[in-house]
Amino acid sequence: MADQLTISQVHQYFPDFVEPQLQEEIAKAGRLHSFLEGEIIMDYGGYVRMLPLIISGSLKITRRGPDGSELFLYYLSRGESCTMTFTCCMSEKTSEIRAVAEAPTIVLGLPREKLDEWMMKYKSWKNFVLRAYDQRLIEMMNTIDQISFSRLDQRLMQYLHNSSVINDEAVVYATHQHIADDLNVSREAISRLLKSMEKQGFVKLGRNRINIIKTLV
Repeated sequence: MADQLTISQVHQYFPDFVEPQLQEEIAKAGRLHSFLEGEIIMDYGGYVRMLPLIISGSLKITRRGPDGSELFLYYLSRGESCTMTFTCCMSEKTSEIRAVAEAPTIVLGLPREKLDEWMMKYKSWKNFVLRAYDQRLIEMMNTIDQISFSRLDQRLMQYLHNSSVINDEAVVYATHQHIADDLNVSREAISRLLKSMEKQGFVKLGRNRINIIKTLV
């Protein structure tokens, strides 16, 4: 695999970047990185040296609480980027999130020193960053709403639905413990709910996999 995109590929993967000069600069400055499923792309406490734009695959973003437990925040898929990473890059702060490849994933890494420069020079880049901030804020507010106001069965159904959508198949590959960790609840609670959902015909349980039979949300 080449380590850079061509200008035409930049336009293909990120059509919102309309300025030819911006496309050229991204092609020149960006470097491709590939990650295996389950590989950690950035971790808590690490310095962020690049902004990843997703070419293919997906990332799961989590945050660690004061007690060491992890809370699932959102997924990122093709054409998207993580605004919390952008903030860490610009302020030279250590990461407060973990990004894990949910599938084999390729990202285009953009160097920190270009990010602020492009905000001043290119309207489409500025709009991309602002839209990303808006979308991630909405997703995190939805997560807070689910924790505060939704029953666990509703949160679990939404989690399974989101996982199947991001991976584009009606199967979620995960252990009950993995799901419990993401939702910050006990494994026993997740297992009980999944067995109940199976009896109701919503899912079929297998070893480390959950087949979605009926629409969940």
